[in-house]
Amino acid sequence: MNDQVKEVKDKILTQFNKDKANLIPILQKVQGKWGYLPEESIYYISRFLGVTDNEVLGVATFYAQFCFSPPAEHSIRVCLGTACYVRGAERVLDKLKEKLEIDVGQTTEDNKFSIDTVRCLGCCAIAPVMMIDEDVQSALTPKKAIRVLSKYAAVSMEEAPAGEVKITEGKEG
Repeated sequence: MNDQVKEVKDKILTQFNKDKANLIPILQKVQGKWGYLPEESIYYISRFLGVTDNEVLGVATFYAQFCFSPPAEHSIRVCLGTACYVRGAERVLDKLKEKLEIDVGQTTEDNKFSIDTVRCLGCCAIAPVMMIDEDVQSALTPKKAIRVLSKYAAVSMEEAPAGEVKITEGKEG
């Protein structure tokens, strides 16, 4: 039994009674602890509440707040609201996806970055914008977005020929 499962069983579930109405609060508590719902937790939650694994999964997959993989170290949210869109947010998003080699809703293989889109970050006057974690990055161009990303990457991202960005290990200088 891994430490996450032990904590679900010994610490989280013991805070609740076995009422099925506690399913969402239990899921929130588990996700709040690790940032996602570990696969093994579904089994123990379902047994605790006396429901099937499919019932727990049905609820967890219905609500967008729940996820089943560990969160990335850095979460990138690109605004595609009207002001950002008309000022080039889609080009910024395309460049980020290209350089990180992931699509919207995915996480890089090293679990460093994830990319999502939002409809509005409330920063229309400084569009286009993205957030990395809780930091708003404004007046973006594709090139500026890659420069900003390099500050979070702990690797240097140097311009390569033909406008491609080369990612190399090492400290930013």
